[in-house]
Amino acid sequence: MATASIVTIGNELVSGDTVNTNGSWLAGRLEALGVDVLLIVALPDDEERVAAFVRTEAAGVDVVLVTGGLGGTPDDITREAIAAAFGVPQEEQPEVAEALRARFRSDPDYVTRWAQLPAGSRALENPLGGAPGFVVGNVYVLPGLPSEMKAMFDTVAEELRAGTPIGSWRRTYRTTESRIVAVLQAAGEHHPGVRVGSYPSFGEEGSAVEIVLKSNDPEALAAATAWLEQAVDEALR
Repeated sequence: MATASIVTIGNELVSGDTVNTNGSWLAGRLEALGVDVLLIVALPDDEERVAAFVRTEAAGVDVVLVTGGLGGTPDDITREAIAAAFGVPQEEQPEVAEALRARFRSDPDYVTRWAQLPAGSRALENPLGGAPGFVVGNVYVLPGLPSEMKAMFDTVAEELRAGTPIGSWRRTYRTTESRIVAVLQAAGEHHPGVRVGSYPSFGEEGSAVEIVLKSNDPEALAAATAWLEQAVDEALR
């Protein structure tokens, strides 16, 4: 199965000032494309830290998706960081610069810096915004603003498709994990091709556990679902 890491960049994410919705949204979309997400991380606006992290991840997974830091303010360091990660200079892409100057005539100098992309990269048009994204190697760099990020992702989604979507089944039971832990353990042993997760919650109506099964093998997922439903029902009698 193809693998991916998601890297979200911004001091506002690390500090908790902004909820990292980009990471969870991208993970869901990648699973639908048959890509297994191994990691979601938030990094500060630190060029060296971002460069080092992306360099390591790019060598260990099939694709790295990076969001954030593409604007024109001092804390927008993603273009520089990705260039450093690949050990290449930044170069102005003339066609990108020309298109930006044509769109933003009131301040061409400000927007032209957005065309300074890592050498050898492929620019990605920003359907809902200004700063372009880009692809270099197996790293896809998208804007941080959720609406812009989603629109740009849609333009490259099909080239990221890696096979059968990762399907899921989920059901919430009014119980505690301790009552069904043996079932959860057995499910993983009997159905090794299916990922088993359990997520407890506690509310006014009492304890509950949501069980989630995931697999890119529809037959294996169906078999595990049937087995687990019966096993849990028997455990809760």
